[in-house]
Amino acid sequence: MAIADKELAFQTEEKGKRAAELVIADKELLFQTKEKAKRAAELIIAAKDLAYQIGEKKKRAEELLIADKERVYQNHEKESRAAEFLIANIELVYQNQEKEKRAAELVIANKELAFQNAEKEKRAAELLIANKELAFQNAEKEKRAIELAKAVNELQKAKKEIIELNIGLEEKVIERTAQLEAANHELESFSYSVSHDLRSPLRAINGFTQVLLEDYADKLDDEGREVMDEIISNSKKMGLLIDNLLEFSHIGKQSISMCNVDMRDIITSVVAELKHQEPDRAVTVTMKKLLNVKGDRNMLKQVFINLVSNAFKYSGKVVKPVIEIGSYPDGAHSTFYVKDNGAGFDMRYYDKLFGVFQRLHSNAEFEGTGVGLAIIQRIVAKHSGRVWAEGKVNEGACFYVSLPASN
Repeated sequence: MAIADKELAFQTEEKGKRAAELVIADKELLFQTKEKAKRAAELIIAAKDLAYQIGEKKKRAEELLIADKERVYQNHEKESRAAEFLIANIELVYQNQEKEKRAAELVIANKELAFQNAEKEKRAAELLIANKELAFQNAEKEKRAIELAKAVNELQKAKKEIIELNIGLEEKVIERTAQLEAANHELESFSYSVSHDLRSPLRAINGFTQVLLEDYADKLDDEGREVMDEIISNSKKMGLLIDNLLEFSHIGKQSISMCNVDMRDIITSVVAELKHQEPDRAVTVTMKKLLNVKGDRNMLKQVFINLVSNAFKYSGKVVKPVIEIGSYPDGAHSTFYVKDNGAGFDMRYYDKLFGVFQRLHSNAEFEGTGVGLAIIQRIVAKHSGRVWAEGKVNEGACFYVSLPASN
């Protein structure tokens, strides 16, 4: 009971302390509430003052914007006046320059007028002299007319003499032409006869050599057999030479049959045949535009067999042989060309190129008889065309053939 009374007294005392603290807290709260009211009143006053200042700033900003626009307008007006003033100055300078030019031109015109007046006076003096000269020339012309009449008479006499000489010359030309044709005919007949007569002994040489090799081969040493082989090889070359010579002679006697010829068809078949004969060679053949011509089909085929086979042969030692064949119009003719990148030739020896038995390469380099180009020239001549060539050593050659164009 005593403990409970103490506890109750302690609690009563604590409650008294709490009550005193609560009274103090109430006073403090009342004080803070008054302070907050004061601060709220001050804040309201500050907010009103801030709103007023913001309003004043907006007024000042609007006034400043209006002032800036006015200043920009005034600057623009000043620049416009400055530009107008500059243009006016330039125009004034230009007008002054034009005035100076006009003044200078006027001075020059005055000088020119004075010069022209002086020239007119000179021309008048020259005209007077020219009239005198003309009178002198007229007198000279009359003299020349008399001399010209004499010269015309002498010229007529000279013409008569020239006509008489031409008649005599034509008769001599006809006579010489007949003699030349007879000599050519006789030479061709002789070449044909000689070539034909050479065949029999050549066949005999070849036959007997073959007999020796077949019947006495075991009695011959290696050198003897090599000699026999060389004899057979040379007899074959001589046979080929005789064949070419007979062909050359035959072309001279042969008449031509003119017709329109499809050259692409001929050249295509020639190239195909040559490629078939040498299937192991990779030769690049390019055919450009090939015009039709008027001529003998068989003869023209022989021309291009010889030309294209030469291009194949003389490009045989090139790693990548290239041959180009084409044509182009040349007045009343069509010109064909066969170009290769082979051995070529030296233009210093061009005059020997189309001669019979004339060769610019040895048999050790390239085999041949030296008749192929001569045959080409004879065939082309019979077609009233011409053949020529261009070349450089080791840089290839290009052969040209001009033939009558197709109708």
